[in-house]
Amino acid sequence: MFNWINDQMLKMKWLFELVEKLVENVFGLSMESKIGGSVHFFIYDTIKIFILLSVLIFLISYIQSYFPPERTKKILGRIRGIKGNIIGALLGTITPFCSCSSIPIFIGFTSAGLPIGVTFSFLISSPMVDLASLMLLMSFFGGKIAIAYVVVGVVLAVIGGAIIQKLNMEKYIEDYVWSVESAELELDELTRKDRVDFSRNQVRDIIGRVWPYILIGVGIGATIHNWIPQSIIEKILGENNPFSVLIATLVGVPVYADIFGTIPIAEALIAKGVGIGTVLSFMMAVTTLSLPSMIMLSKVIKPKLLATFVAIVTIGIMIIGYGFNAFSYIFL
Repeated sequence: MFNWINDQMLKMKWLFELVEKLVENVFGLSMESKIGGSVHFFIYDTIKIFILLSVLIFLISYIQSYFPPERTKKILGRIRGIKGNIIGALLGTITPFCSCSSIPIFIGFTSAGLPIGVTFSFLISSPMVDLASLMLLMSFFGGKIAIAYVVVGVVLAVIGGAIIQKLNMEKYIEDYVWSVESAELELDELTRKDRVDFSRNQVRDIIGRVWPYILIGVGIGATIHNWIPQSIIEKILGENNPFSVLIATLVGVPVYADIFGTIPIAEALIAKGVGIGTVLSFMMAVTTLSLPSMIMLSKVIKPKLLATFVAIVTIGIMIIGYGFNAFSYIFL
């Protein structure tokens, strides 16, 4: 039963075969040709991601409707120490936001008096890992890699937030953030219809924001998969290059996308022989350290705290990357 669910509902083999017939019988292209393979990759991955994403965002948003920012602040406000970091990181996994979208919530948490370490645990976790990414990763790479990615992402968020808390860096948050009024809103109980409407709106909103990055990501993935020789990819990002994880991390920083846009690129890189750790490092760098989100974050925290945040996350990502490459036999 699990294999059937994985093959037909997550990996959508039925869709793969349907698109294969479309490419060969309607477009008249051979699947063995570069053009045919690229067209199949693009159509199949695009449809698959949008179907999975729509369903998953709806379900996760329904769950999220029980945790509006006000309730989340109340939950986190009662917890201190490492437990607060853990709860902050876990709450980040049920918020399907990109890093830029997470920053206004970060401001709200900070102005409400939540510990700085907890807010940073949330800020790291929210764009990097969520339940939708777990299911999408599972559909492309299998359960072991998907679960491992989410676990190490949460661990990095917990450790990163805890380190920042220990460094007592509250003074490096911009002064105006502390003066932002934190509204104490009454938490009205939503009806089932309200939650369904909220979930539908979230699907429309998130799909409306991420669809260009998904198409760009699938396009890049199709190009890598069918047009760039494996020897070139392996030379730059292969396991024999000791700097592959560093290169992947640095390349990911200027890219602005969320995890949904990076998955098809990751799929193509793994097919070309790139180590799983190198691929995960690229994905984490894109989702957590993208240049636009760092520019936005620089408006709410001072350079020393921003540099500390970037250093902690970058070092953590690289440790994760090299670790996964060293123990890749466990996951592949």
